[in-house]
Amino acid sequence: MSSGHSIFQRHPENPIVVPGQQPWRRCVVFNPGVIYENGKFYMYERAAGSIRPFICTVGMLESHDGVHFELSRPDPVFTPEMCGSKLGSVQDPRVVKIDDTYYMTFAYRPYAWMSNPTGIGVPQSHQPEVPGWDGNPRNNQTRSGLATSKNLYDWQFHSWITSPEIDDRDVILFPEKINGKYVVLRRPLPFVETSHKGPMRGTIQMSFSDDLKTWTDPEIIVEPEFAWENNRIGGSTPPIKTPDGWLVVYHGVETVDPEVKTVIYRAGLLMLDLNDPRKVIARLPDFVMEPEFYYEKFGTYIPNVVFPTGNVVKDGIVYMYYGCCDTSIALATAPLQTLVDLVMGRTR
Repeated sequence: MSSGHSIFQRHPENPIVVPGQQPWRRCVVFNPGVIYENGKFYMYERAAGSIRPFICTVGMLESHDGVHFELSRPDPVFTPEMCGSKLGSVQDPRVVKIDDTYYMTFAYRPYAWMSNPTGIGVPQSHQPEVPGWDGNPRNNQTRSGLATSKNLYDWQFHSWITSPEIDDRDVILFPEKINGKYVVLRRPLPFVETSHKGPMRGTIQMSFSDDLKTWTDPEIIVEPEFAWENNRIGGSTPPIKTPDGWLVVYHGVETVDPEVKTVIYRAGLLMLDLNDPRKVIARLPDFVMEPEFYYEKFGTYIPNVVFPTGNVVKDGIVYMYYGCCDTSIALATAPLQTLVDLVMGRTR
């Protein structure tokens, strides 16, 4: 086990958020966006009440200590119906604040898949039968959008960031403008049938906007390079601004057995240039987190997954929130300076 693997310390009460309490979150909760404001942690979870159909909404929770969360309200704060389809799914929110507005990027599918977990790999999924829809999977790809709020509780759909013609997720807004422009990480993929077994070669790409409505064509900034990324990579948590650059936690997917679609999701680190984030100035060749504990290896939906989506920096400590097996939510912490030194190749 390399030095990178023990950098993040799991919280002893993991998983800290589990399904239950309300029908819309009784099956799974995972991949949350988290922000710290006014002395409180606010979490936006991806939640589902079933996996057939796998309709996901965004629930909201609050915490004073970043560990013990309680639901803020009995209903979701963001739903697929707010994007145009009550039979769809809104997924993997990431939340940042720019000026006086909170922004949530999210992935959206018009019609939620019907999923059949296998217990050994990526679930077998198929398109739902919906009256008035032809069932063509090309018309049901995941696109990404933006929602806004002024008070953290009331969210409105704002705009689409990506096209419905491509599968584009892991869209993450930088927490401030760079050279006067909004910047997003994204991960477009060519059309993929649900029965696809092989690597997808997803890359981390970047787009810019003046107005949050019109975006530049994506540019590839990071490609899979190491064995633990042989399937694809994508952004994970919102970039953290440091004196050395933008610290980015990203995920890599390794295909272990393509026949049964067995994969492992891990987390890595890279650093992007402060003024031109298209430039990668450092990248750790090894991952910093992989599934180790039972709740990271076994779950309702897909085994062997740690998937960070939220972070908070408080008192020099990074609180990293991550989905476990698309089933529950866990917390790991690490000193920010330790992560920066690690990716920059400095030893302490």
